[in-house]
Amino acid sequence: MKLKFSITLLFLTVVSLAGFAQRKGYWQQGVDYTMDIDVNEKTFQYDGKMTLKYSNNSGQSLNKVFFHLYFNAFQPGSMMDERLKVIPDPDRRMMQNTGSKEKPQLQSRISTLKPNQIGYQKIKTVKFNGQDATFKEDGTILEVTLPSAIADNSSATFELTWEAQVPEQIRRSGRNSAEGVAFSMTQWYPKMAHFDEFGWHLDEYVGREFVAPFGNFDVTIHINKDYVIGSSGKLQNPSEVKGYVKNAKVKTKNNKASWHYKAENIHDFAWAADPKFVVDSAKSKGGITVYTVFLPTDATIVSNWKTALGMATDFFDFTATKFGAYPWSTYTVVQGGDGGMEYGTATLVTGGRDLKGLVGVIFHEAAHSWYQHLFGINETVDEWFDEGFTSYIEDLAYQELFLRPTARALNPIGAAYNSYYRLALSGKEEPMSLLADYYNTNFAYSTQAYSKGAVLAEQLGYIIGKENLHKTFLAFYDKWKFKHPTPNDFKRTAEEISGINLKWYFNLFLNTTRKIDYGITNISDNALTIRNNSDFAMPIDVLVTYTDGSKELFYIPLREMRGEKPAEESYSIYQGVKRTVLADWFWTKPSYTITLPKKAKEVVIDPTQRLADVKQDDNVYKP
Repeated sequence: MKLKFSITLLFLTVVSLAGFAQRKGYWQQGVDYTMDIDVNEKTFQYDGKMTLKYSNNSGQSLNKVFFHLYFNAFQPGSMMDERLKVIPDPDRRMMQNTGSKEKPQLQSRISTLKPNQIGYQKIKTVKFNGQDATFKEDGTILEVTLPSAIADNSSATFELTWEAQVPEQIRRSGRNSAEGVAFSMTQWYPKMAHFDEFGWHLDEYVGREFVAPFGNFDVTIHINKDYVIGSSGKLQNPSEVKGYVKNAKVKTKNNKASWHYKAENIHDFAWAADPKFVVDSAKSKGGITVYTVFLPTDATIVSNWKTALGMATDFFDFTATKFGAYPWSTYTVVQGGDGGMEYGTATLVTGGRDLKGLVGVIFHEAAHSWYQHLFGINETVDEWFDEGFTSYIEDLAYQELFLRPTARALNPIGAAYNSYYRLALSGKEEPMSLLADYYNTNFAYSTQAYSKGAVLAEQLGYIIGKENLHKTFLAFYDKWKFKHPTPNDFKRTAEEISGINLKWYFNLFLNTTRKIDYGITNISDNALTIRNNSDFAMPIDVLVTYTDGSKELFYIPLREMRGEKPAEESYSIYQGVKRTVLADWFWTKPSYTITLPKKAKEVVIDPTQRLADVKQDDNVYKP
C-alpha cells in the first residue's frame, strides 16, 4: 500500500474526539493540553504551568475529576515501593543487592532514595473556569472537587501550576540513566485520568501501564541551551534550538533555549534531554519522518543507530500494509529510560545494544503506535491486547525485514508459543483477563501479556483463516482508530469478517487457564482417531500423506464456530493438496474418527504450527 502524507493528515482532521458511534451509545472524553515547563538542569527540578480544556461527552455531569501524578510513586513507602518488597520476582532494574554476590539480598531502590533523589509532583494551584478548586493528593492520584459541575456535552478549562522533582532513574522515568542520559521525561505531568463507560480509571502507579483520553498537546520546554531534546509531537522551531538544523542560531533567554512542540490526537506526551544527544532522520516511502536521538558513544553504536533508522522507515511502510496507515507525520526514537516504553509518536529505548536488539526494541515500541497509541487500549485491564498484539506486529516485521527468507520460520511467532507453553505448564498461569497490576508474579504477567497475547492473534488466524485475520486487522483499524475499543470490539470485527462465532475462543483463552491438547490415538489402514485430551475444544487441521505419496488435508470445524474457515493456499505446504471439509466436531465429544480412502504413511495435526497445543509429542504419526 502506497501512503500519501496528505491522506494521513486527513485522519487527524476528520476524526473528532466525540467520534461517530462504532457501537450504539459509544462516547469518549477529550483533552487539549497547553503546557509551559521551566527546567533547572542542576537540581533536576522544574516548574510547570498547564491550561487544559476538558470535554465531557459522557451523558452525565461531573462534580469531580482526577489526575495522575506518576512521579509520586518514586518515594519510600509508596505502593510501588511496597509492591517491590513482596512480589516474589521483582523487576531487577528496580532492585539493588545489599548482600554479596554469593548471597544476594535484594532491596527496593525506591526505599533508599533520599529527599533530593525522590520524584514528586507538588500541585500548587488548580483553577476551574477561573475559580479556585479544592484538591488533594493521594499517592499518585490527584482528586479535584469542582466548584460547579461539568455538564454533559460541554467543556471546561483547568489551570494548574506545580513544581516537580525528577527522580533517580528507577523505572521508565528519571534522571541520569544507566547509559548516561540526563532526563527521561515520561509520565511526567499531571495527566487527566480516563473516564469512560466503565467509570474513572484511577489505578495507582504500581508498575504497569495506563489508559488516557485522546487530545492535542502544545508544549514549550525551557532548558539550558546546550541540551538537545527528543520528544513526542512535531518540533515547531528547529532553527532556534540545538541539533535539528545545521548551523542553527540557538535563540536563548537566561541561557535557556525554548523547545516548542505540537501534537494532535495522542494520549500521552514524552521527551528526553541530554547535552550529548545527536539527531538523525530519514523519511519512509509513505512520507513519515523518523528521527533518532541518541548518545554517539562509539563507532559501533553510531553504526547500529544508522542502520536501525533505515529499518525503522521500512517498518512503517510494512506495517501500514498490514495494520493500517500510520496517521501522524513524525515518529521519534529517543535513547533514554530503562528498556523500551511507548508514548504518543515517540518512544524511549536503551541504546547501548547490538543491532539485533536495537532493531527489535524499536520495532516493538513503534508497533505500539497501533496497539496502544492509535487505539487507546486500556493497558491496565487488557494488557494482552496492547502488548500481545504489539509483539505480534514486531515479530511479523522482524521476520520480513530483518531475516533472510531462508531463515524465516513457518510460524513467525514460534518463540511466543514456546514462552506460553512454559507458563502454561509451570503451574503459575493466571487468567489473561486479570488486571495488569494484580498478577502474583512478573513471570506470569509478562508471559501472558506479551507471549500469550501474541498467540491469541496468530491462533485466531488458524481459526478464521490467515487472509481473514489480515482483513480483520484492517477493518478494525478503519472502525476504531482514535476510539478506545475493547477486546470485544476486535472479536466482533473478526466475526463480521469471517462469519465465524468466536465467543468460545475469546472466553476460554482470556478468562480461564484451560489448555489445548490434542493427540492421534489410533490409526489403521482405513481410519484414524484424534482425541481431545483437554477441556479446550478447537477446530482441527489434519494433513495425511498416503503411502503412494499423495496428500490430503482434512479440516474439522468446531460446532460452536457455526461456520468454517476458507482454504489457506498461501501456505506452500497446502498448495496442490486436496482439502476435505468434514462434519463439525462437538466440544462435548472427546474423540473424532476420520475415514481414510487409503493407507497413511504420515499424519500431522496442524502442520502450520499455529494450534497452541501444550503437548505435541502425539500430534505426529509416522509408522
